[in-house]
Amino acid sequence: MQSLLPSSLGSGFALGAEPVQKESVRRLVAVGNLMGFQTPYLFPEKTGKNYEAPRLLQPFEKVRDQLTVYRGLDHDVKGGHFAVHSFLSGVLQMDAKGMPDGNISLDQLAAESIGGATRFPTLTVGSEGGIHGGCMMSWTRSGTRVPPVTGPGALFKKLFVKESAADLEKAKDRISLQGSILDAMNGDAKSLARRIDKEDREKLEEYMTSVRDVEKQIQLSEQWVEVPKPKAPFDQPRDRNMVEDLPLLYDLIALALQTDSTRIATLEIGGDFLPAHLGIKSGYHSLSHHGKKQDAIDSLLVIEEYQLKHFARFIEKMAGMNDGEGTLLDHTSVVFGSGMGNGNVHSNYDLPVLLAGGGFRHGEYKNYTAENGERKKLCNLYVSLLQNFGIERDSFGNSDGTLI
Repeated sequence: MQSLLPSSLGSGFALGAEPVQKESVRRLVAVGNLMGFQTPYLFPEKTGKNYEAPRLLQPFEKVRDQLTVYRGLDHDVKGGHFAVHSFLSGVLQMDAKGMPDGNISLDQLAAESIGGATRFPTLTVGSEGGIHGGCMMSWTRSGTRVPPVTGPGALFKKLFVKESAADLEKAKDRISLQGSILDAMNGDAKSLARRIDKEDREKLEEYMTSVRDVEKQIQLSEQWVEVPKPKAPFDQPRDRNMVEDLPLLYDLIALALQTDSTRIATLEIGGDFLPAHLGIKSGYHSLSHHGKKQDAIDSLLVIEEYQLKHFARFIEKMAGMNDGEGTLLDHTSVVFGSGMGNGNVHSNYDLPVLLAGGGFRHGEYKNYTAENGERKKLCNLYVSLLQNFGIERDSFGNSDGTLI
C-alpha cells in the first residue's frame, strides 16, 4: 500500500519552503509493536557488517549502512503482554514506586529537557483499540499512561489545522479555568498534608506529582496557543484503519520533525492492527500464539514484513530530507522493536531491536548473547540515546552502563 502523500513530495518532501529549524537539533523517535516479531527471520546468522539479511531485514537494503540490528537486549522482566508496556521504560508499572524516576519512558524523560522549545514536547501516536486495550508505551514520571493521538486525521489536525478565533478563545478560557482549579487543589492539598499520616502523605505526593504534570502541560499550551502552525502540505486525510494508515502516520511524524513541531515522537502498533486488511483471516493476537504451525507463522511474516517495509520507508524518507549540515536521519535517533521477545510463549527476553540514524556508526548486526551467553540491558542503549540527545545522565531504568 502506498502513502497518501502527493507523489510530487517524493522522499525528500518539504512544505514548499525551507524547514522551520535552520540549525540542526537532536531528535528521538521510538516505534513499538505489541506482538513482537519472528526473530528467526529477523536475526542474521553472522555478526558484523557482512551479515546476510534474513527475510524481515531485506526491506532495509537501501539504508543498511544507517541501521544497527541488536540481539541479546531486554529488561529482564516477566509478564507477557503486560510486560510489553515496559519497552521504553525498563520498569514494570507495579515496580515503579521504588525506582528513582518511576517508570517514566524514554520519550517522556527526553521531553522534560525540551520545555517549550517546540509546540509539542512529544507526540505519542497509536490507537485505543484492540484486544489488549490502547497504547501503553509512553509513561510520565508519575506513572500515568500518555494517551495516543489516534489516526492520521487527528494527527494532521493537531499539526497543521489552524484554530478559529472562537476556538482560540475557548482554548484560552479552558486553560485559565484549568489553572484556577489546580491552584485551588494545591491549596487544599497543603492544608490536608498537615493532618494526615506519613503513608497518606506519600499517596498525596504521588497525586500532586500528577497535578504538577498537568500544570506543565497547561503552561506549554498557553505559550503556543496563538503561535501560527505550519502550512498544511495537503488536505486533511480521513482515518481508515491502522494497517492502511501506517504509512501516512510515518509521513506525518516525519513532517512534525521537519517543521520542528516536535523533536520527540513515538508510534505504537497495537492490537487493532487487523490482518484482514492484508488478506489474512485470522486475528493478530491468535496468530502470535502460532504453536509452531507454519501456516500461522507465514501469516505473521506477511504482517511483520508489511510493518518493517514501512519503517524502512520512513528511514529512507528521513535520509532524503535536508536538515542543516546533514539529513533529518543524521540528527534523529530512531529505535524500533518490541517488549515481546516471543509471542508464542509470552517471553519478554531477547527482544527484537533496531536502531537507525542519530549520527551513530551503523551497518552491523550485534549479537550480545554470542559473547558469553548473557544478555545486556536494553536500558543501556537508552542511556546512550539520552546522552546523544544532549541529556547528561549515566543511568535510566535498570541500566548499569551505556551500550554505544
